[in-house]
Amino acid sequence: MPQKMVQAVRGTVDDVLFYNEESGYIVADLETQDAMITVVGEIGLVEPGEELELTGSFVNHPRFGEQFRADSCVRALPSTVVNIERYLASGVIRGIGKALARKIVAEFGEFTLQVIEKEPEKLLRIKGISPQKCEEITEAAQQIFGLRSLMGRLQAYGIPASAAMQAFRRWGNAAWEVIQDNPYRLCDAGIGLEFRQAERIAADLNIPANSVKRLLAGFRWLFQEAALEGHTCLPFGTFRQVAVKALGIAQEDFQSAYADALDDHVLYAFQGSDGDYVYLSYYYEAEDYIATRIAAMLAFSPPEDFDCTAAIAKEEQETGMTYADLQKKAIACAFSRGIMVLTGGPGTGKTTTLNGVIHLCREAGSTVLLAAPTGRAAKRMTELTGREAKTIHRLLGTVYDENGQLSFQHNEENQLKADVVIVDEFSMVDTLLFEGLLRALRLSCRVILVGDEDQLPSVGAGHLLHALTESHRLPVVRLREIFRQAQESCIIRSAHRIVSGEMPDLTDKQSDFFFFDRRDAAEAAGFLRDLYQRRLPQAYGYAPQTDIQVISPTRKGILGTVMLNQMLQEAVNPAEYGKKIMKNLLYTFREGDKVMQIQNQYEMEWTRDGERGTGIFNGDMGTVTLIDKAADIMKVDFDGRIVTYNSRQLDQLELSYAVTVHKSQGSEFEAVILVLPEGSDRLSYRSLLYTAVTRAKKLLILIGSPRKVAEMVQNQETAQRFSCLSDMLRQMIGREQAPAEAEE
Repeated sequence: MPQKMVQAVRGTVDDVLFYNEESGYIVADLETQDAMITVVGEIGLVEPGEELELTGSFVNHPRFGEQFRADSCVRALPSTVVNIERYLASGVIRGIGKALARKIVAEFGEFTLQVIEKEPEKLLRIKGISPQKCEEITEAAQQIFGLRSLMGRLQAYGIPASAAMQAFRRWGNAAWEVIQDNPYRLCDAGIGLEFRQAERIAADLNIPANSVKRLLAGFRWLFQEAALEGHTCLPFGTFRQVAVKALGIAQEDFQSAYADALDDHVLYAFQGSDGDYVYLSYYYEAEDYIATRIAAMLAFSPPEDFDCTAAIAKEEQETGMTYADLQKKAIACAFSRGIMVLTGGPGTGKTTTLNGVIHLCREAGSTVLLAAPTGRAAKRMTELTGREAKTIHRLLGTVYDENGQLSFQHNEENQLKADVVIVDEFSMVDTLLFEGLLRALRLSCRVILVGDEDQLPSVGAGHLLHALTESHRLPVVRLREIFRQAQESCIIRSAHRIVSGEMPDLTDKQSDFFFFDRRDAAEAAGFLRDLYQRRLPQAYGYAPQTDIQVISPTRKGILGTVMLNQMLQEAVNPAEYGKKIMKNLLYTFREGDKVMQIQNQYEMEWTRDGERGTGIFNGDMGTVTLIDKAADIMKVDFDGRIVTYNSRQLDQLELSYAVTVHKSQGSEFEAVILVLPEGSDRLSYRSLLYTAVTRAKKLLILIGSPRKVAEMVQNQETAQRFSCLSDMLRQMIGREQAPAEAEE
């Protein structure tokens, strides 16, 4: 793609057509010496009459034509009498309208803005401005001039207008003084500037490399980066080595700042079974709370007025259902323990056991709530149980605090009214979300965590299911027996062989699992396209967009999801004359396209049969139903929830004809085509293959080479995740206090 030419333009703001207060994104008409142009970009609020110098590039919008997309902005208050009057008449300063603007400019001329900013008492000369009115105008003007001054200063360092506005909301006119004292405060929650950006200001202010302010912010940054890799903590030695190198400091400077970080509770130290670990405060508090709360839940004895054994026998008699011994044990455990883990692979009866628990809980008069980490996992749980399941976020009710940080409506002060909470696909739940859930539950509420230990861990930090089972302090029931009906499925047999470190049978083509040896990437892509577009629909009646899901371990290359999506879109939803489109940087979207939301958007609105709600989440999959270019909107149907996007929100969407294994987790599809490219060694491990194989309900087609399959089956190594939750549980709950099921 050719690079856009960077240009500079100067002009006066003629009109503001659109402004987003949160992001600072604006659409405005700018009068230049040569012509009137439309300017777009995150440059913050500007007003008619302001004089701007912008750098950026001209782009062509499909509806609005040529626009100048501004990357940076140097602004000056209007200098001519005409523009000053236009500026004030726009209402930028609360209390000054068109008539009063005319009077003020008539009195002070080109010095009007200096008077308002520095000598506001002179405004009392104007008829109609009382002392109270003068004070109101002065206060409003100080806000406007203060924000503009701050934006101008920060823009010189390449810091976006949105960060400047957040800083001004927090600190007001004192913002620049706060930043000069400690520019790393811009990295605080609620502003969230990246550490390296704050470094630019710090360098200009000559803040030493070993300044405690810098090092504490640098420590936070390093742990935030570690969390992106799944770690809730780091071994002390690893942290020290990384910090000294990344921050360019001496060992003694590290030790001094580390001591300060511990004293200020920015960091916490924990002595694990294999050495010392260091935490960022909120991850330490989260794991400590989880361990403390689990210990309390296990110590809390549920009421013993319900005979679970008799109830199971009665249900077996009435329904003809016969539970296996481990299933009965799991059901009984759900009634006798405050918290338990139910785990097992496909075909081992987790769903049957879960339905038994739900039914008997309701028979006992308990209020049961069902939850899962993603929208698709919640939908699947609803289908399997016949009862409504919600995402954990929706169950807790997401809100934003005064600093713009996510929090939950249900918490320790407003707990959920539930006797039993069952969470499915628990392997996908991260540490902070589980902490939020536990805080929202009464101590008497029983918690049942259901998942598959062999699947991939959560995207967020932590490895909860592994940590809970590894601690040997919680009741854990592992379902191992593959039931007869499930044994007939080659998909299920193959999944269990993979988990056991054995090769699946790649030669059996009489069942629901077919392997095709294709080692050349271009040949494999062409074969995959034919399967998706023609062969599977003809042979099985599958609809490509709704029944068939292509899965790849990687986003990159011919067999990565990006290129596969573009190829499959052209195969089943090609460009046609008159077909409306909208674009983001990566994809062109058309009506009928299969798409996926790739960001959590808790406040995004949806409608469904007259019902209104909020919340669309990472991994939700839907279909583009409408593109209206005149209105600049695209509508997507997420399983009946209709969401409207404008062109600036399309970066939240990707085509989803092909998805990565991580994005597919928590979902099941009628048919899966799994492609395993040669190479991609970083992604060649057993749990990834197992997770991908278990996404298929009725048909699995694997395209690759036997060598690649063998490599993944044999590689049990995955990226290590550091967490001390298991040690915390063992320290809080003695072995003699652990339930018998903990050693199962």
